[in-house]
Amino acid sequence: MQTIRVHASKEYDICIGSGLLQQAGALTAAVKAPCAVMLVSDSHVEPLYADRVAASYEAAGFTVHRFTFPAGEASKNMHTLVQLLEALGAAGLTRSDLLVALGGGVTGDLTGFAAAVYQRGVDFVQIPTTLLAAVDSSVGGKTAVDLACGKNMAGCFWQPCLVVCDPDVFATLSPDIFADGMAEVIKYGVILDEPFFEWLEHCDAHAGAESIVARCCRLKKQVVEQDERDTGLRALLNFGHTIGHAIEKCSDFTISHGSGVAIGMVAMTRAAEAAGCAPAGLCERIAALCVRHDLPTAVNMPVQALCAAARSDKKRSTGGITVVVPQQPGRAVTRKLALEELDAWIAAGCAAEDENR
Repeated sequence: MQTIRVHASKEYDICIGSGLLQQAGALTAAVKAPCAVMLVSDSHVEPLYADRVAASYEAAGFTVHRFTFPAGEASKNMHTLVQLLEALGAAGLTRSDLLVALGGGVTGDLTGFAAAVYQRGVDFVQIPTTLLAAVDSSVGGKTAVDLACGKNMAGCFWQPCLVVCDPDVFATLSPDIFADGMAEVIKYGVILDEPFFEWLEHCDAHAGAESIVARCCRLKKQVVEQDERDTGLRALLNFGHTIGHAIEKCSDFTISHGSGVAIGMVAMTRAAEAAGCAPAGLCERIAALCVRHDLPTAVNMPVQALCAAARSDKKRSTGGITVVVPQQPGRAVTRKLALEELDAWIAAGCAAEDENR
């Protein structure tokens, strides 16, 4: 087992290792006295792993309740959040009790937000079951649900008290869901770690899953510790996300987060090359890496629709919107764009895609 300590407003460990799903209860008992637990999972994960995790918590002395919601981004909304909060109240959970998020990013975001607002804040544990959640959303304390105007528009920062990642669960992921996680993995290499980027160009991601998770979590830990509330350095982690979230929204979330981010990274880099902000050939290299890991690099959507969706991104401020521009593998910078400039960058990125179809 690898243990990574995060020093944020709440300190906690990320535990990574084969077979940890059965040890989740014991690992949690080491940081929190046995209490009532609400185990939250979706309709896909619940039949696969909920019994095993519930048994581990019961064996460690916890009393387990369960809440299951329909799988998918469409459930990440205020309606499901209220249902979960009401379930916590009906089960009699108190401020000294615990929520456990067993699942992917939707489950973690929803459960974390519920933990933050139920009785003004209770502890929660992240048990990610997708590669994407393991390397990204389970670490760092961002919690949220979607609103009609955009993704993750209602939420808060609320750190978990523990993250337990068992890479064995990735064996049940479909190829497209595993690839989704690789988009966030590639992102870390582009913005923070050139040797990691180069390793990804020839690695077997499935065989190296545990090492990949540990590397990404260490990189994110370093960023979160310096900028927990996303006011500076942490903005780099949004590389590809402004266009990616717009793609998700315009597709009515039929295009996954990882696919959106992959397309967004490629489009933003192409636009940066066109603007003279990134070296020629960088986009081609990032696109090749995405293709190698079964990710798309282009989408057939009207530029005007993408621009309109991007303008509603939560990173927008009065003066425009901040985007992430890669300068070389392992190094990126943020750049503030006026909304008209953002439209031009999106158009440039999509125009480059059209030429390469």
